Amino acid sequence: MINYIIRRVLYGVLILFGVTLVTFFLFFTVNTPDDMARMNIGGKRVTQELIERWKVERGYDKPLYWNDKEQGSAKLTDTIFWERSVSLFTLNFGRADSESAGDIGHEVAGRMWVSIQLAAPIFLLQVIASTSFALLLVMFRHTRLDLWGVVLCVLMLSISSLFYIIVGQYLFSRVLRLVPISGYASGFDVVRFLILPVLLSAFARLGAESRLYRAMFLEEIGKDYVRTARAKGLSETVVMFRHVLRNALIPIITSAGSYLPYVFLGSLVFESFFGIPGLGAYTIEAISKQDFAIVRTMVFVGSLLAIVSYILIDIAYTWADPRVRLA
Repeated sequence: MINYIIRRVLYGVLILFGVTLVTFFLFFTVNTPDDMARMNIGGKRVTQELIERWKVERGYDKPLYWNDKEQGSAKLTDTIFWERSVSLFTLNFGRADSESAGDIGHEVAGRMWVSIQLAAPIFLLQVIASTSFALLLVMFRHTRLDLWGVVLCVLMLSISSLFYIIVGQYLFSRVLRLVPISGYASGFDVVRFLILPVLLSAFARLGAESRLYRAMFLEEIGKDYVRTARAKGLSETVVMFRHVLRNALIPIITSAGSYLPYVFLGSLVFESFFGIPGLGAYTIEAISKQDFAIVRTMVFVGSLLAIVSYILIDIAYTWADPRVRLA
């Protein structure tokens, strides 16, 4: 397993480098450093002197990919790509491009805990609720409960999460006035601000996840080991929870593990609509400002977390199914 993990880490480093290179190339294909300077210091009516000063302050006065000014030799370390993208591998995020933003590393460290406060309860609630609902439908399969449960799942996954946000804010904040419509607070008061987005986010994913898990459980209950367990006189509840659930853990682990990056990055949509100052809202603000420094940092962090989560998923497979061997 150690050799497998080392290989996956090395592959992950190559993937990170490729993602960083593509992100850098795409951004500077759309915007030049001069365009970035104009957007940040006043649009088109700025002097070339102000543009050059902004580029010097932000480190954009150097070549993009290479420098052949000195004795005709290439110096990769004296380029924008090296200083603004390769430095990410040392977790040196640098300074944001926009005037109102500061050190990116400080912002990421502060906002990360806010996103975790939102996404961790969503993650746990989603896994528990989806698995329980799917098991309930399978235990009452071929009944009206199963039929209408599947219809409800299809209906729920067909509706955009924006609909749940709008209806939830209007009903629980405007009409019933049970929770604030948006905002954030520290301490125990944070529960009042996060309970609505947590419930809405988990509910928005309930239909798709429950339908997937139900299909996995139905596939398992037709296998020989389930018939053998029933022949031994085990109750349906014991069969479902002790045998079917355990043997269907791999798709559950895959689905739940792929959501792990969002635990740290937060939900872009929910943080923006509910005014939660997490990494998701930070990313949306950076995109609207076309702040390349923040965008490339968040892309890098998201890619890194995705790679780590998939390695953890593979390791979890060996725990869920002893027949799985990582070679």
